[in-house]
Amino acid sequence: MLHLVFAPGFFTSAPVRLALLTGGLAALVSGAVGAFTVLRGQSYAGHALADISVTGGSASYLLGISPLLGFAGTGVLAAGAMDMIGVRRPRGRDLATGIVRGAGLGVAALLLYWDTTHTSTTGAATTILFGSMFTLSPSVVPLVIGCAAAALAIVAVLYRPLLLSSVSADLAAARGIRVRAVGLACLIAIALAVSLSALTIGTILATALLVGPAATALRITRRPGRATILAAVLGVAVTWLGIVLAYDSFTWPPRHDGWPVSFFVVALTVAGYLLAQLVRPRSVSSPRRRSPGPAAEPSAAAR
Repeated sequence: MLHLVFAPGFFTSAPVRLALLTGGLAALVSGAVGAFTVLRGQSYAGHALADISVTGGSASYLLGISPLLGFAGTGVLAAGAMDMIGVRRPRGRDLATGIVRGAGLGVAALLLYWDTTHTSTTGAATTILFGSMFTLSPSVVPLVIGCAAAALAIVAVLYRPLLLSSVSADLAAARGIRVRAVGLACLIAIALAVSLSALTIGTILATALLVGPAATALRITRRPGRATILAAVLGVAVTWLGIVLAYDSFTWPPRHDGWPVSFFVVALTVAGYLLAQLVRPRSVSSPRRRSPGPAAEPSAAAR
């Protein structure tokens, strides 16, 4: 029965095993971090960090280093710049995000030009923008594991402060939480998640893996803890299924060069979100309904 789903050689292919490992880790991190990205209304910040990571990826080809180092290094620096320029109000955050994004894209345009005119690397721009999961080098695995562990550690250690500050920054500050420091840590986690996604499905599509599974999970359940786990599971599921379909596409007529993994991952992500619109989110439990008022919302979300 397996031959009806998996093309010959799927389980014995080293590039496929590497794609499953790196893609799965990237999706796991993107789903977990994405839940807080959506809760905090920072989807635009994630999109901006994905765009800015083009700068780091372009620079990595010029320097001859791993693209992930360029993606992550540029993303973390951009997150710090966005926090330094921005203010606590959402309007100020969007302004800072737009400024940093514009500057990063300007530099990226120059670096991509140098990549195509001053280096012998072919297909660098395509790889940076759209990813190439089946051509990853095994040497990137330790970097992927390191970035994934750092991002997941931020979410695990700061889970409650992140959740409370996402619901009400003023209430979090009143309880002694350093809201700005937590916000910066969240931006760094987003930058690392986007960097992993950029390595696997490309910088242009990285936001889809960050936001899509998280938005789907939050549509299905209102409990942040369950939504975080569900987003990670959905992200891994669409990524692995996308790898299977991309590998199988090499045998589909009339094409013989296969379809990109990134296409299938994004298509499955969008399909999952559309299907989730048919699911009515769980209503809050009766104890919360008996205690309406401003204080009920933070306590409900904190659970």
